[in-house]
Amino acid sequence: MRLPLPMALDHVNVWALADGDGWTIVDTGLRTPASIDGWKAAFVGPLGGRPAVRVICTHMHPDHIGLAGWLCERFDAPLMMSRLEYVTGRMLIADVGPAPDAGARFYRRAGWSDGQIESWIKGYGRFGSAVAPLPPTYARLSAGDVVHIGGKEWEVVIGDGHSPEHVCLWRREDGIFLAGDQILPKISSNVSVWPTEPAADPLGDWMESLDRLRATLPDDLLVLPSHGEPFRGVHARLEALRRGHETSLRRLERRLSEPARSVDVFSTLFGRPIGEGLLGMATGEALAHLNYLERRGRAQRSLGPDGADLWTSSNGAHA
Repeated sequence: MRLPLPMALDHVNVWALADGDGWTIVDTGLRTPASIDGWKAAFVGPLGGRPAVRVICTHMHPDHIGLAGWLCERFDAPLMMSRLEYVTGRMLIADVGPAPDAGARFYRRAGWSDGQIESWIKGYGRFGSAVAPLPPTYARLSAGDVVHIGGKEWEVVIGDGHSPEHVCLWRREDGIFLAGDQILPKISSNVSVWPTEPAADPLGDWMESLDRLRATLPDDLLVLPSHGEPFRGVHARLEALRRGHETSLRRLERRLSEPARSVDVFSTLFGRPIGEGLLGMATGEALAHLNYLERRGRAQRSLGPDGADLWTSSNGAHA
């Protein structure tokens, strides 16, 4: 099923797996009237009036957990997630402000203007506005676990980089792979550094995750992603995702032959202007690439006169 999102990426795919007298739901959409109406229509229509017997969330981003609490309460159904996704989601829902000074310093060092930082401060804590409160208890999913759904075995496969402990579900019997945001058919998932962990290396985690998935999964899977259409050819897609980031890293190294702030490399990485609505994600993605280079001795930073980090290539321009 598909629920609407009020952004450029205008939908999220959610899944209902037949499970005895009801359904196991995988991902839930944002907490919006449109999504709630969509679920109500689904349960009286294609889901045949049968209840949700449990809810599985692949990861803690709002378009995936937004209505998890609502569904669990409505059907008295348990929630299943990985530990890091559940705990991180609970933390972000509870963090309503005020905005921390460390966050303002983080974006100042990335090159944000006073006005941009002020806008971030005013909007701080909005995560929870799109997410119903999560249940106070959950059942933990870990790599290698097998979940029995409708008499079928689904193996838990964990990804990393886009979120801290992303759950994918693999039905080996017939090669069905519920990929969440870990493998998308047309775009690469956002991989970002955030103020809570400014020295993180999520792009390194992401690249390692792509390699691990490539070594684990057979190529003949039917991949069911959270955005876009189902597809086959997972090996080629994983290789394309890795190749795309490697190309971006080489371009970035060439750009850093001259000192640049994080916000100065947007055109190098994205090839288009970045509006204010995408500023946070673009900054996080830029920092993920910069931190990746720094961790591997390929870039370095120094503090500029305006309080922003200036990044330069450690090895000169790269082909």
